Amino acid sequence: MIKNEPLASYYRPKKINDILGQEKVISKDTWLYLSIKNDKVPSLILWGPPGSGKTTLASIIALETKAEFTELSATSAGIKDLKIIIERAKENRRLNIKTILFIDEIHRWNKAQQDALLPQVENGTIILIGATTENPSFSVNGALLSRTKLVVLEPLNVESLIKIQQRVLKDLKIKIPKNILKLIASFSSGDARKSLSVLESAIEISESSKKEINEELIRNIINKAGLLYDKNGEEHYNVISAFHKSMRGGDADAALYYLARMIESGEDPLYISRRMIRFASEDIGLANNSALMLATSTHDACLKIGLPECAVNLAHCAVYLAKSKKNVAVYFAYNEARDEVKRSGSIPVPIHLRNATSSLMKEIGYGKDYKYTPLEDDSEQSYLPNRIKNKKFLKQNNE
Repeated sequence: MIKNEPLASYYRPKKINDILGQEKVISKDTWLYLSIKNDKVPSLILWGPPGSGKTTLASIIALETKAEFTELSATSAGIKDLKIIIERAKENRRLNIKTILFIDEIHRWNKAQQDALLPQVENGTIILIGATTENPSFSVNGALLSRTKLVVLEPLNVESLIKIQQRVLKDLKIKIPKNILKLIASFSSGDARKSLSVLESAIEISESSKKEINEELIRNIINKAGLLYDKNGEEHYNVISAFHKSMRGGDADAALYYLARMIESGEDPLYISRRMIRFASEDIGLANNSALMLATSTHDACLKIGLPECAVNLAHCAVYLAKSKKNVAVYFAYNEARDEVKRSGSIPVPIHLRNATSSLMKEIGYGKDYKYTPLEDDSEQSYLPNRIKNKKFLKQNNE
């Protein structure tokens, strides 16, 4: 084993051709590969999940270009640190030396900190390489994003993770069956670092206890699948979106799968139940009024008993909503009514619909000629303001 350094760090690829699993962006015919090889790297934003190779790619750019490479972590560095680097970069520029600044977790920098980069990127004082696990559309200033090229790295597939493990094992002269490597890869959520960490633990335990590296040992190390699900990040929205769309499409099995993904990753059950309450009116609506009652009852059940018991309540509701008939008439009708309000503003309420709560109001006509519907024929009575009196928001009869 490697002393004083994790396998994932020691075996980080040092050459561009050693990168596995990101062929879409870094194969020999891609613009990024050619940019690196020709030392013409532009400012970049590297977006991808943990362990997809963002830091690896940045370090390879550092090794394969003639620029001075400087690194900052957005979790600990600020504008003061940036100013020091900028002054150094200006001096480098006078000597015809390029400066590449790598900022890990750039999404953690606030707007003012990101804005401080703008003029330096724009005038070429620094070449920025920012790494983020968050969607840059939300986490990186639009002005900064427009001055960089976006590189999207994907989670590594199982085969790529197996090859990475095999490369390490070959160098260590250790043999482990491929089915065990596949098991590790399957539990790694596309994260090479996680895959090698599990492998490293397995080797250490095996060497110290003389135990065989088998499925039981790997499952004990993993204990629980490290599911990719950041409750405050993009994957949170991806999974809840898939859950909603599965119910909308009537696929109860898919709805249960995404529900389990959320629950097993620690999502708040009340968040899920609130989304189902919304779904009951937005997607089912008048097709089945009982859906809203079940969804609100499910929310109440989650409040009363919590996890893990309420998971079955959530599953019950999700399957019911998925299998229910759908009708979006009310959802679209409300949206159209809302848009009308935004267009036309606060049109005065017709005077016959206003309550006369004082004698003065009665004198000036509030409530005059209003027909009390339980006792009078109101067929000629209008309720909308005159300007939009013929407007129909509800487009279909779903009684």
